[in-house]
Amino acid sequence: MTNQMFNTAPATMRDRMGQVINDLIETDAKTALVLADISTTYFREARAKYPARVINLGIMEQTAVSLAAGLALEGFHPIVHSIAPFVTERPFEQIKDDFCYQGLGGTIISIGASYDYGTDGMTHHGPADVPTLKTLPRMQVCVPGTADEFETLLRQTYNNGQPTYIRTSVQQNETSRPVDFGRLQVEQEGSRGVVVAVGPMLERTLEAVAGLDLTVLYATTVMPFDGDTLRAAVANAAPNVIVVEPYYEGALVPEIAHALRDVPMRIDAIGVPRRVLAHYGSPEEHDAELGLSVAGIRARVVGLLR
Repeated sequence: MTNQMFNTAPATMRDRMGQVINDLIETDAKTALVLADISTTYFREARAKYPARVINLGIMEQTAVSLAAGLALEGFHPIVHSIAPFVTERPFEQIKDDFCYQGLGGTIISIGASYDYGTDGMTHHGPADVPTLKTLPRMQVCVPGTADEFETLLRQTYNNGQPTYIRTSVQQNETSRPVDFGRLQVEQEGSRGVVVAVGPMLERTLEAVAGLDLTVLYATTVMPFDGDTLRAAVANAAPNVIVVEPYYEGALVPEIAHALRDVPMRIDAIGVPRRVLAHYGSPEEHDAELGLSVAGIRARVVGLLR
């Protein structure tokens, strides 16, 4: 069974981010945006029109997060934006203490993950963003696969009262799905096991497992994880679960293991290896080197099913 699909995504996630946030600023007087000198050209008119709600602090990400928390305390729906490692790893303590500890709502949106800025070296790599933030209580984490899905997830979560991280990337699927926050989607059904493909890994995963009689689930929400849909899929398949992730491999394994804690199961993860990436190159070159191309994913899956 194949899920319904619609709309080939016409824009990059970053372009859609600019469009949607500008619309929210214009239509919702409670929306506030805090920038760290990244993507500022998207918001020139909004900054001129609403200087109290569109603020560029420069390269001070810790301060940007704390300022956003202050805006949340005043009743705003704050959005913070920068490159993935700068807006997740650098201000981790502020996210933990200012948002999660105080129970404040806000949205953190990144660009550049995992290695869209692969030619800039490890300082600009972001494969640790999702594994890091998903450790925080109350934190919601979304990994859309297209610009359309980004818009859906942002609009569903930006004012829900919870701290939410939305990860964008240059790489994306060609076709958007009717995603829903907090839900896994069944892309196809099979009997030899279950593959959970996250965000922009979906279509290459579908191509990689063609003919292997596997169920494929699509995840655009990492936290909270939809254990119910996974359990239902596992009930009709062999005891093999493989997650294909665009960040450090194994990040979703604890949630999968918890959802299946009473089910004998073999679980494995395909993602960015946890090692220093010492070479420079494009995202596609990094994927080929790290085994995240279609051929690399298929080789891993076939090996795991033996």
